[in-house]
Amino acid sequence: MESVAVDAAISSAASRERIVLAAGAVFAEKGYESATVREICAAAEVNVASVNYYFGDKSQLYLETVRRARQLRAEERPLPSRPEGTAVELRLYDFVSTILQRMLGSEHGPWPVRLMLREVLQPTQACRELVEDYFRPHFEHLLNLLELLMPAEAPVYRRRQIGLGVIGQCLHYRVAGEVIRMMTPREELEHHYGVEQLALHITSTVLASLTEQSVWQTDTQLLELLRWDQDNQQKGDQE
Repeated sequence: MESVAVDAAISSAASRERIVLAAGAVFAEKGYESATVREICAAAEVNVASVNYYFGDKSQLYLETVRRARQLRAEERPLPSRPEGTAVELRLYDFVSTILQRMLGSEHGPWPVRLMLREVLQPTQACRELVEDYFRPHFEHLLNLLELLMPAEAPVYRRRQIGLGVIGQCLHYRVAGEVIRMMTPREELEHHYGVEQLALHITSTVLASLTEQSVWQTDTQLLELLRWDQDNQQKGDQE
């Protein structure tokens, strides 16, 4: 009897998981209003009554898919863990690079990216939870980094504006990706618009604006710091 109960629990969990993943793809493509429970269940290969059984209704299923979307992106592209005393410039680059990787995961974007972007552009009841549990902690981390780079007398609203500017630059390359590809020569795209190059550009631009240096100077300094960091990591791996 115990083994039967375990098998039933495993089967139930598998069905629930199939529904969440299928719903995520459908919601990302069509949005909450246009997606139907019937097509979600068809994609998950489950009975149409399964949504009510496992989640209560369509709205609760949608909330669960948004939660899963943020979980998947955070697990796939976590913020790098750095030791105490790591240069703030490297930590800022890490942050920008991670956000870009999450946004530009593939040319068309996996469903978690598309679903979260849809929620930002067309907010539903899930948006506040997404902000509090996912966006705000990351944004507070960014604000803490900027605080280390800005004068103590700088007002908080300016730090927040600069932080939003950083996020806005990252988001731009996702939202306007197709327009950017139309406006930019192919060879330039291939050599200067990858995640690493964009992370360098955005980080260097922010550092230049905060340190009264030219962007060419901050480019050079940041590249040297990244090379030094890479050499140290390689030495650590060899040891």
